[in-house]
Amino acid sequence: MKCFGFLLAVCLLIAACGPKQLEPDAAMECSNCESWNSPQEPFRIYGNTWYVGTAGLSSILIETDSGLILIDGGLTQSAALIESNIRSAGFDPLQISAILVSHAHFDHAGGVAALQRLTRATVYTSVEGAKVLKSGELQSDDPQFLYGPANTSFPAIKNVVAIADREIVSIGGVDVTAVYTPGHTPGSTSWTWESCALDSCNDVVYADSLTAVSAQGYRFVDGPAANQLIESAGTISDLDCDILLSPHPFFFGMQDKLENRNDGNPFINNVGCMIYAEVALDWLQQRLQSEGG
Repeated sequence: MKCFGFLLAVCLLIAACGPKQLEPDAAMECSNCESWNSPQEPFRIYGNTWYVGTAGLSSILIETDSGLILIDGGLTQSAALIESNIRSAGFDPLQISAILVSHAHFDHAGGVAALQRLTRATVYTSVEGAKVLKSGELQSDDPQFLYGPANTSFPAIKNVVAIADREIVSIGGVDVTAVYTPGHTPGSTSWTWESCALDSCNDVVYADSLTAVSAQGYRFVDGPAANQLIESAGTISDLDCDILLSPHPFFFGMQDKLENRNDGNPFINNVGCMIYAEVALDWLQQRLQSEGG
């Protein structure tokens, strides 16, 4: 009996030390969640930059000489798809050492807590964004705050580092620069880095959302968000930008580009950021006019 007890203890210890598994959080519900979370095969965008997100929510993986960088984590239910896509692309999710967040809304930060538990990665975002990630609750100056916590909250995230505008996250020889682009949220952050292949390098911009979207009752004409969006559109337009990416793949035409990959690399377009900014300003103008501004 003593031998049996000893063997049982050993078996339990081995099981506890087995391969680390993703522990997903409860699925979030929203009118677009099912379509946003449709599966998408991972693919290389260019050089060290991969798409590992879902059909409707971007998640970007960057290879480095000593670990991986992940940008955004989708919905809570996206975490499992992102992990699977990383493995399908030939990488080990446990090698992720940094998770960067564009803005702290449930559809881009919802899966970050589970991915962080799996990888023990440090999470980086802006000063204002860090406040929201740590609590899982929107602050009152967010245009979507009035939707209420039942519709906007997400799992709180630990080990969040707030970084300044134009500060660099450096992993394995890859420098990723944070560029503050507030407006969609007070803490919205775009990210830029250089990606090289066959001695040719391109500047990649993960441009955060510039859409004037809000809960009912919020008026862009009455708050700072409209001016912030105008300034942020100018900031993104002025960036060195050969490849445009964004939190929702629709905004950089991912599916159309995938259908045209036989004609060269359609993701390379040095006017993408300018067009992205111009479209956002057109939408903002329509929103302000609808508010009587």
